[in-house]
Amino acid sequence: MESHRIRHVPIVNEQGQLEGLVTQRDVLAAQTSSLEKAVGDNDPMMTPLSRFLQRSLYTVSPCAGLKAAALYMQEHKIGCLPVIKNDKLVGIITDSDFVAIAITLLEIQEETEPMEQDEDSV
Repeated sequence: MESHRIRHVPIVNEQGQLEGLVTQRDVLAAQTSSLEKAVGDNDPMMTPLSRFLQRSLYTVSPCAGLKAAALYMQEHKIGCLPVIKNDKLVGIITDSDFVAIAITLLEIQEETEPMEQDEDSV
């Protein structure tokens, strides 16, 4: 997850229906401590995903507005919303997506502000 800069991995069944979500935070929290590693010989790479899987999720439809989705994520303190259409996962929107949107909007604002200042001085 780290090497691909992914923090949220939705898990789907054969029909494309969302089964749950694995987050980087959950994986890190569930890693065995160095003391546990010394005592046992459990290979962390063999740990089943079900150990990390969050099954109770907030989701959103593709028709939801960006503002509503952002407010929902902020209110519930969640980092992503799986996007569901006809009971199937069609995407995921993350807090990083909203940061990218904010940056784009700020850049647009910066481009238009000089023009507004020039008009005021005329």
